[in-house]
Amino acid sequence: MPDAAEPLVAGLFHVAVKTNDLAATRAFYVGLLGLRDVQRPDFGYPGAWLAVPLPGGPALLHVYAGGPAMGPDGAAPQGTAAIDHVSLACRGYHAFRQRFVAAGLDWREFLVPGTTLWQLFVYDPSGVQLELTFDGACEDGAPPDMSEARRYRAGESFFDPARYPRLG
Repeated sequence: MPDAAEPLVAGLFHVAVKTNDLAATRAFYVGLLGLRDVQRPDFGYPGAWLAVPLPGGPALLHVYAGGPAMGPDGAAPQGTAAIDHVSLACRGYHAFRQRFVAAGLDWREFLVPGTTLWQLFVYDPSGVQLELTFDGACEDGAPPDMSEARRYRAGESFFDPARYPRLG
């Protein structure tokens, strides 16, 4: 057990996403992924705090628009930049895949070699890449589609803002 005065990273508290479209981003995370709104302080600019809807799931996603989200050109940057992706522990692999199909989203799939981990990769409206990770031993149905057209390849972006569907 670490000493109380010893520095310790105890877990992920939150990830913050800048967006040009708060409604679409909130619709993606709440409507499609199932996060829930929680009370957000009034910072003087628009945003949302979204939480994992499970007991013991304190990780938050902070979304902000306007004000400090804007770059020098007056728009929030798109893409994940130096952060390659954000990974979320999930269940319901095939149900999430069906949600992506219904929403008109592009996605990729992956089976982590030598493990039971199944993954879905998708982008939010701001171009942030998400990795949804599942314990395949607990999932029903076929494993991830590892065909050339659907297989995830690290470092290869498939986000196209011009073709991203309108959510929200």
